[in-house]
Amino acid sequence: MDHVGFWHLLHDEINESPIQQPRHIIRFHNPTEYARCIGQLKRLQPTLAKLVEVQDMKLIHGVSCNLHSVSHIIKAHSRHLYVEEDVVARVHESSPLTSFSNKRLPWGVRQIKAPAVWNKSTGSRIRVAVIDTGVDHQHPDLRHCLSKGVNLIQRRMLPHDDNGHGTHIAGTIAAAGQQHGLVGVAPRASIHAVKSFDKNGAAFISDIILGIDWCVRNGIDIINMSFGMKSRSDSLLQAVRGAYQAGVIIVASSGNEGKKLTMDYPARYPQTISVGAIGKDNRVAPFSNRSKKIDIYAPGEKIMSTWLRGKYHELSGTSMATSHVSGVIALLLSAKPGLKPDEIRKLLKKGSIPLREARIKGTGRIDAARLFRAMR
Repeated sequence: MDHVGFWHLLHDEINESPIQQPRHIIRFHNPTEYARCIGQLKRLQPTLAKLVEVQDMKLIHGVSCNLHSVSHIIKAHSRHLYVEEDVVARVHESSPLTSFSNKRLPWGVRQIKAPAVWNKSTGSRIRVAVIDTGVDHQHPDLRHCLSKGVNLIQRRMLPHDDNGHGTHIAGTIAAAGQQHGLVGVAPRASIHAVKSFDKNGAAFISDIILGIDWCVRNGIDIINMSFGMKSRSDSLLQAVRGAYQAGVIIVASSGNEGKKLTMDYPARYPQTISVGAIGKDNRVAPFSNRSKKIDIYAPGEKIMSTWLRGKYHELSGTSMATSHVSGVIALLLSAKPGLKPDEIRKLLKKGSIPLREARIKGTGRIDAARLFRAMR
């Protein structure tokens, strides 16, 4: 492959317009070819100014950038490259409903019986990454649990939340408020905010991939992915596979369309633990996608959790269900370090309570007390 020619061709196609469209992901079939090409990139950047826009994605042996067209690149290098559009994923949530009123234990935390196992595990030493809209670093119920994170939208800034969704997810996983505050599922776990999503709850796949890459390089135990999209991305699959092979447990929301026999990506990838939502009656929530292939169901309807500016809000969605499952997995890993992703999946199924819906066999709802008994 002509590496210098490739970068000159890419340089000519890079779009520096303020409108960041269209974006593309370019993956190299051969890791050695990728490494050589990246080495050449670093040598050429001082002379080809637009190459500074190229984002290196080591985990998938690829790069991303804004391009006018990819036709010439594909024509010249199709034997060496795979190119796909850098599409947008969105967080799985509904609109905020009501404010918080002095309830320390949200119903979902009680329903999954998390307090029953706190004498055995509170999630200490477990690192949970929330790839989302960031986190409110000033929230009194989250200050204790927040650790190093990253902002992939504005690299020089902390991963502050400008939407609310990420803060809500973090609270369900690991909040530990005092007196009038709120307590999450694993109140001693560490939260690492990975801001890949903007204030509208949208993210390019390339920024999600960079977030996964950051998690692998920083020794994260669990990645919470409370977002989804309808289209399959092979590049995102490659990143998920890379994290899975590194032993990272990935928990993903199934989607909020209320559809049968389906779920969104990345929950559809076999390397993730896919999550559906139930209500207070322990039935599948009307908005939740449902399928025999969904690994586990958890509380996701009218879930109270932390919000921006130190406040609290109620949200519904498979996003909220996913954060309950991430919290329980943190409890499991803290009690029994070294559990692999497939072992976690088997435990979740073994320790689940069967759903009332007869049509959804082979899966159930999460119960922390029963899980800990199954782990013996």
